[in-house]
Amino acid sequence: MVKGPTVYDVAERAGVSIATVSFAFSQPHRVRESTRNSVLDAARELGYVPSASARGLAKGRTGALGLFSFDFLNLLPEAETDRTAIGGAPDDFLRFPVWVDEVQRGVELECFSRGYALMIGGGNKASGERAVTDIAGRVDGLIIFPRTIPAEVTRRISARIPVVELSDPEGESSLHRVTTDNASGIRQLMEHLIGFHRFRKFMFVSIPTADTEARYNAYSAVLAAHGLAVQPPLESRPGTSAVTAELIAELQDSGSLPDCFVCANDQEAVVVLETLKAAGIPVPDRVAVTGFDGIVAGRLVKPTLTTVRQPMELIGRTAVDILIDTLTDPPASPAHRQLPVSLAVRESCGCRGEGD
Repeated sequence: MVKGPTVYDVAERAGVSIATVSFAFSQPHRVRESTRNSVLDAARELGYVPSASARGLAKGRTGALGLFSFDFLNLLPEAETDRTAIGGAPDDFLRFPVWVDEVQRGVELECFSRGYALMIGGGNKASGERAVTDIAGRVDGLIIFPRTIPAEVTRRISARIPVVELSDPEGESSLHRVTTDNASGIRQLMEHLIGFHRFRKFMFVSIPTADTEARYNAYSAVLAAHGLAVQPPLESRPGTSAVTAELIAELQDSGSLPDCFVCANDQEAVVVLETLKAAGIPVPDRVAVTGFDGIVAGRLVKPTLTTVRQPMELIGRTAVDILIDTLTDPPASPAHRQLPVSLAVRESCGCRGEGD
């Protein structure tokens, strides 16, 4: 068997040290661009391909990070999933990209810029444990979305490799995490709806998670501070518009429609908005609708969606940053970074909208 080119051959051809060759492939941000290009040119000329497994054996690392993701439509039974109800094709702008996709892009971009490979996986409730365990065995650190795997499985994995969860904690947690300022975002939104629009009757629409519960708690606190009634949240399911249509029909028949639906995320808000329009209930003239996230669909629906914007790409990038920092210099306690949000005032609350 003919022996292939080695790192020493590349270093000699490029006129650099073997450490520089290694950094050019594994941590390109640490190498000057002109030097990196010389190394890559030399490698290309020689036909050299770095061995990730060899680097891993030398360092006890794989050079890869993992992301355990999900598609919210795949979490619903097929019979309950209406994939063509609103916009037509299942990959239309109302369904992609959503929050999870925007965050995943941030993870991908940061891994690329930091010289890490990325392994992405997912699964339903039945297959999730096996799928995430398989990923965890192949990477140096793992990023997970909230409630994608059982807490006990997460604890077992985090005892072996660093894990970052993208959610507010539910009780005490030893995980690293990235969160956004849910409470501040909701307070800004509610003060606008109450103070500017003079709405008095609200309904919160959500699927219970740690983040949506934090948003509901902040929403309830603002209503209570203004002496307004607080109703239990209305449980909807994005992607299952028939459920939303039935709930809204019941409210309409009973004369219980609110002044404003405050939705815990934009996916639900878009479904509520489109369902109201289909039922002949004008938005925002009769009922206002707001969301939380800042996904693309909110700018494309009519009326455009008033929402609280999260820095979705930055969430993903920050999670990667935490993992790499932890691998380099493990912190004494779990890292927790909270990112700011901003209010995007558009047409669905009754405003003229902003130029975004």
